[in-house]
Amino acid sequence: IKTSLWVQAQVKLCDLKIIPIIVRQKGDPDSGAILLKVDRGETGCCVLSQVRDFNGILSWMHCCGASLIEYSEAETCINRHIKRDPDLWVIEIEDPKGRFELDGEIV
Repeated sequence: IKTSLWVQAQVKLCDLKIIPIIVRQKGDPDSGAILLKVDRGETGCCVLSQVRDFNGILSWMHCCGASLIEYSEAETCINRHIKRDPDLWVIEIEDPKGRFELDGEIV
């Protein structure tokens, strides 16, 4: 599936669940990598990168450690990834209630 279609689907799913989502940076519409910043409110946030596992199944990987991090640390991580890959998509979701569902396992 093209990256732009996946992003459009996530925006629609979040809209239906009334979960705020924003596309902060558009990347390559066909095969751009995705960084997902999930804001958990006062407890912090996490930054996830979309990856494929050994069997080619869509998965997610923590970019800055498995625990929640400060916003400044998340922004530093995102900016570092953007410098390496200008075709990167950056999606931010505000989800303090934990209602957003990833479409794959975290590896």
